[in-house]
Amino acid sequence: MMLHTLSLTINGLVEQVSVPAHLTLLQLLRETLALTGTKNGCGAGECGACLVLLNGEPVNSCLVLAVECDGAEVVTVEGLTHDSRLDPLQQAFVEAGAVQCGFCIPGMLISARALLDRDPAPTEADIRAALSGNLCRCTGYVRIVNAIAAAVA
Repeated sequence: MMLHTLSLTINGLVEQVSVPAHLTLLQLLRETLALTGTKNGCGAGECGACLVLLNGEPVNSCLVLAVECDGAEVVTVEGLTHDSRLDPLQQAFVEAGAVQCGFCIPGMLISARALLDRDPAPTEADIRAALSGNLCRCTGYVRIVNAIAAAVA
């Protein structure tokens, strides 16, 4: 099997990896780099559990081949923390009780971070639109929306 050598920045650290052409970014993160915060939900880009920021844009990592990320910058949910402290957005989720089973939360946080990076003062409609690609199996949407709104207040 032919391997491709990549260099990419993940959560601020440069990583050199050799991967087969078929490996997804999700598999690289979880299986090779042990960054298991990114979840494998549907595997078809429908649920948002595997969202990461790729060069600042939210993408479903299950749909991106790792070889496409050579030279790219990737931020996972683990990369939202700073100096071992939660990002204010993560803290807002905790304080609002927005975490139920927790499976969707990494993707929700990435969607919310991308929104707040684009628009630091979104409306509730903006927040709901930004989360439209994320599915919560526990139906915790109200607390998640409230947490994001609280993070910008």
